[in-house]
Amino acid sequence: MAERAHVTSIEAIEAFRASLIVYLSRARPVLDDAWDEVIRLRQWLQNDRRLHWENQIRRRTKQLEEAQQALFSANLANLREPTAQERMAVVRTKHALEQAQEKLKEVKRWTREFDSRVEPMAKPFEHLRTLLANDLPKAAAHLAQVVKTLDDYAAVKPAPAAIADSSELAGVSPSPPKPSLPLVREGDEGVGGEGQKSFGGSS
Repeated sequence: MAERAHVTSIEAIEAFRASLIVYLSRARPVLDDAWDEVIRLRQWLQNDRRLHWENQIRRRTKQLEEAQQALFSANLANLREPTAQERMAVVRTKHALEQAQEKLKEVKRWTREFDSRVEPMAKPFEHLRTLLANDLPKAAAHLAQVVKTLDDYAAVKPAPAAIADSSELAGVSPSPPKPSLPLVREGDEGVGGEGQKSFGGSS
């Protein structure tokens, strides 16, 4: 026997569907923005930061070479001792170059490890994005079809035979027919005439 549906409120289904659509409209943009941020961070590491520190290394290497050349020229001239400022320029530019080299090394390390670090967190995140993009819109469309089907079903009026059948199913039996009285004719036995003599004594 097929299962019977127990629907008490079509409006409740429609209200749930409306809430689901509102949730989708709010959740999907948030998740899309967060996913775009992950992609931007990867590109920032692979392109922007790498190019930035490679350029810094070239620039600071040139500055160190210039400071060392100035110090070498002062020693070579034998005209004067290199000043403390010239010596500090070499130390300062050398330290700046080492710092840029270390930054580039860190950027390359994070670029290699980015996917392995992010993937464990991004996998359920991507699953939720797929759910919001595919499954829940299908669910909302299915609920709309359910509401339409129930509305059409509620609008159908039962036939008279169906009403009678439903009464019988509910335990209401139709009223039994009334017995008809026999027709009495004058002269019949048991009614008047000789019939009365048999009940009324001797003549």
